[in-house]
Amino acid sequence: MDNRFVRESRLLTPQQFSFVFSQAIPAVSSNITILARHNNISHPRLGITVAKKKVKLAVQRNRFKRCVRESFRLHAQDLPNVDIIVLAKQGVHQLDNAALHEQLRKLWKRLAKRCQ
Repeated sequence: MDNRFVRESRLLTPQQFSFVFSQAIPAVSSNITILARHNNISHPRLGITVAKKKVKLAVQRNRFKRCVRESFRLHAQDLPNVDIIVLAKQGVHQLDNAALHEQLRKLWKRLAKRCQ
């Protein structure tokens, strides 16, 4: 797979999200939760949820989603064939981009280990 974030790399339908939520393998930090479940496709896929209740401003929600997509794009080749949902927790908007990328890098690594 190339290094782009294309439509095939995304979870798009509510059924795809429900599939992951039903039997998820978690990787958790203080600000981010990542849930994953093995898929029958040859690459990992990503879905992102950021509740308004957790991150009030749209600017902050969008920045979080951009950082997650970028981090996923860079680490996708190291991940197994799983569907992934990234959930934002309270206070995630207070992290700067470098701290957010570092936390995501650790979570991708932990997730890859748990999904083997």
